[in-house]
Amino acid sequence: MAEERRWALVTGASSGIGAELARVFAGRGYSLLLTARREDRLRALAGELRGKHGIEAETLVFDLEDPAAPQPLFEAIQGRGIALHTLVNNAGFGLRGRFAELSYDQQVAMIELNVTALLKLSRLFLPGMIERRRGGVLNLASTAAFQAGPKMAVYYATKAFVLSLSEALHEEVKRHGVTVTALCPGPVPTEFSERASMQMTRLVKMRFMTLSAEEVARQGVAGYEKGRAIVIPGLANKLGAWGAQIGPRAVARAIAGKLQG
Repeated sequence: MAEERRWALVTGASSGIGAELARVFAGRGYSLLLTARREDRLRALAGELRGKHGIEAETLVFDLEDPAAPQPLFEAIQGRGIALHTLVNNAGFGLRGRFAELSYDQQVAMIELNVTALLKLSRLFLPGMIERRRGGVLNLASTAAFQAGPKMAVYYATKAFVLSLSEALHEEVKRHGVTVTALCPGPVPTEFSERASMQMTRLVKMRFMTLSAEEVARQGVAGYEKGRAIVIPGLANKLGAWGAQIGPRAVARAIAGKLQG
């Protein structure tokens, strides 16, 4: 009997790490469901993946900053008769600046996308994975998850939530043959840095900590397929995350604030 097709849903797939994650999954024979707001980019990526890897690739245009979006996205996939194998919660954004000065609406939108949409989609798709005893969830966290982040307070807090939730779910579902993995990259040169106004920060200028989106995606998918709870690409980033956990929290948050300066 032929192996059942593995479908992966990648959110925020129109650029950056999301697009590279889609490319890595396609290269491993997964069929792809790509979702984001920018339909032209999604269609271009889907065409690329079909042509290069001979897999199925479909596009679904949704804005996951809208609290109502996860349910119709779930229903659209169910309506196509697709039993999702892998959910990739990649969509997200960051903002740099002082909490009391940044836009209220934008900070709430960040929580809706980075936290609430991820939670809703995970809750919608995990029961089916548990019932089928296969597949899992790859969540994009960050090395920001390991300490507080002055000047990016809400972003760091959202990624701490993603890491904590992912670790807890990893333990809950592994006995069912399902994997939940938190991918925790350090700085990556993508459109994310531009939207977050991070291009000139000390953190982004620390080239020894910077990896390409392609390398982050490769290591993330490899770790997910090995059933790991946490994947931190790059030795310098691993050491930084480790240091933030064992050192005094006051030191870790002070360093994070200076790196965002």
